[in-house]
Amino acid sequence: MPRHLPALAASVLLLAACQMGGDGFRSKDSPFAPSIDASAEDIDGLIVGHRLMAAGEYELALKAYYRAASQHGATVDVYSAIGSANLHLGRLGQAESTLRDAIDLDDSFVPAWNNLGVVLMEKGEVAEAAQTFQTAFALDSGRTDAIRENLRRALAMRDNPDYAPEDNEEEFSLVRRGGGVYLLLTVK
Repeated sequence: MPRHLPALAASVLLLAACQMGGDGFRSKDSPFAPSIDASAEDIDGLIVGHRLMAAGEYELALKAYYRAASQHGATVDVYSAIGSANLHLGRLGQAESTLRDAIDLDDSFVPAWNNLGVVLMEKGEVAEAAQTFQTAFALDSGRTDAIRENLRRALAMRDNPDYAPEDNEEEFSLVRRGGGVYLLLTVK
């Protein structure tokens, strides 16, 4: 093997690196993946999580919400979002605990109250759920249709244990800040 071969290989690699451009981005003809722009801002984990929830990707949404927690800290929005994702995943105990933590941080946060009511309904704790929906309804001043409907159903079920909702009435609605609504089908 010739002695100048390693030096020639190093020169070829150096020239190839120079052709990528000074900013580190590769040309369109390059077979290599483009580099990452480290100066770009991260996309907010809450926004990503909300979009994933809307798409029905609850496990991925939960991961995005945990990332949001590392970005924003433990805020009421983050706790409420994590609780809602856990609820969709059927993790009722975790959802209840996290939503109660959200309420402890801000007891006027309507989505956390409503979504806690949904968890309690799923657990069969109708009386506490009705009271929770009443709190959400009062804090919201009755503006949100989903909360009003959740309260109506919970009160009907509390006041009449034999109440059997019609087939099209078997869902409780989760809400989030910003007007987004997630539907949660009740589990039989």
